[in-house]
Amino acid sequence: EQVRPYIDELLKLAAEHGATGRIAVTAAREAEVEVEPELSPLHQEAFDAIERDDLDAAVTAYAEALAQNPADLDATAGLAHVKLMQRTAGVDAQAARAAAAQAPSDIAAQMQVADLDVLGGHVEDAFVRLIDTVRATEGDERNTVREHLIELFAVVGAHDERVQKARRALMSALF
Repeated sequence: EQVRPYIDELLKLAAEHGATGRIAVTAAREAEVEVEPELSPLHQEAFDAIERDDLDAAVTAYAEALAQNPADLDATAGLAHVKLMQRTAGVDAQAARAAAAQAPSDIAAQMQVADLDVLGGHVEDAFVRLIDTVRATEGDERNTVREHLIELFAVVGAHDERVQKARRALMSALF
């Protein structure tokens, strides 16, 4: 009984200042729903091309996005993903692995198996394979493998700890 007058006075003051203690349900629900950011037209074009299995059109859209904004990390990653899909489309994984095992100095075979490894989720295997290939090559071949590895880094993501570890190993292999 003694507390009730204080609570009534507090509620009266709150109402005078616009605090009614009620919240609109729709406002609460809208606050909970995260809205996905809208894709830029070129990113949407690339996404639509991938959906209809037109990888060449996706490459073109991502390349154009990068031409407009070279710092577009999403376009860089998207382009790397699409190129990986192009390189592995229709590849017989068993034949590719056999060819790479028979010819350890064949950089094209090693890069193809690394692509298959990344696509299959064996990221560390792909990175080790290419870093070993970098160590075993020199000149233009070494640079080709290094660039391929960097492209695979973009596929996996720069913040992935496997990429960070592989970057350190690559630097060690180069110097």
